[in-house]
Amino acid sequence: MKIANFTNVEAEEVGDPGARGVTIRWLISEKDGAPHFAMRLFEVEPDGYTPYHKHKWEHEVFILKGEGELITENKTSPLKQGDAVFVPGEENHQFKNTSRGILVFLCMVPIEK
Repeated sequence: MKIANFTNVEAEEVGDPGARGVTIRWLISEKDGAPHFAMRLFEVEPDGYTPYHKHKWEHEVFILKGEGELITENKTSPLKQGDAVFVPGEENHQFKNTSRGILVFLCMVPIEK
């Protein structure tokens, strides 16, 4: 079992090409004994964004704070606090902060074996 305040989990800069102003906190992962899913907290600075990319696994996201956009192959959708988002596997996607404040979201993904 693990209980940890998110502020006690190190924020790591997302250094992937195509990312700007993004940090990730691995709240729960394999290193905690979670065999199937990882829970991550992303913080995106104003005008920041995650890389535009795709992979075989899905994302399940919950917007905790701020406003932004989800950019996919087919459209751009607005995001705001309280929104739940599902991004299927193999779909290009990017999360972008469009506000003057920070965009904060939880993202759950399966652990790839």
